[in-house]
Amino acid sequence: MTKIFAAVLSVGLALFLLSPSFTDRDWLLGQDKKPTPADGHNIHVVAPHLVNGKVMGPFHHYCKSVSDTVLECLIYESTDPKALLVQVEYFIAKSVSRANVPLKVWNKFYHDHAVEIASGRVQVLDMPEDQAKKIADVAAKTDGIIFDLWQPHGAKAPNGEVGHPQAVGHKSLGEKEYKSS
Repeated sequence: MTKIFAAVLSVGLALFLLSPSFTDRDWLLGQDKKPTPADGHNIHVVAPHLVNGKVMGPFHHYCKSVSDTVLECLIYESTDPKALLVQVEYFIAKSVSRANVPLKVWNKFYHDHAVEIASGRVQVLDMPEDQAKKIADVAAKTDGIIFDLWQPHGAKAPNGEVGHPQAVGHKSLGEKEYKSS
């Protein structure tokens, strides 16, 4: 019964989309669509992460600027168009994160992108080297926080837990160092 229903639904949907009277077909197929918050994630960065104590990746970050103080990245395990979104990372200007996040919380969940970039583990892809350097220079002025959405990695379905991977090489800061940077 389920196979018959699926076949009827598939044929019906195909006829609907191919029908000359279907005027919203272009919208449904993604043409002439209105901008969405998902648009613009076109800065491609790869970097490994420390997930549950294990170095994993490299993870493919697709990032965009959402304000003068925040960049966001959608993170996938591969570049396959059907890859699952497994993590989200926010790049927060240090002037904002360090003024609003207690040191204990920062040391547990955040990392300094200047340290991560200096390690050589981060690569900005799909653009000329001079543009990639400019993006890395901006990112170095931010702190990152990662939300790991697909727990455990490789499972058929996520278990509902959200983890907080770290940058490989993350260094906890002391109070003086935190405030001075």
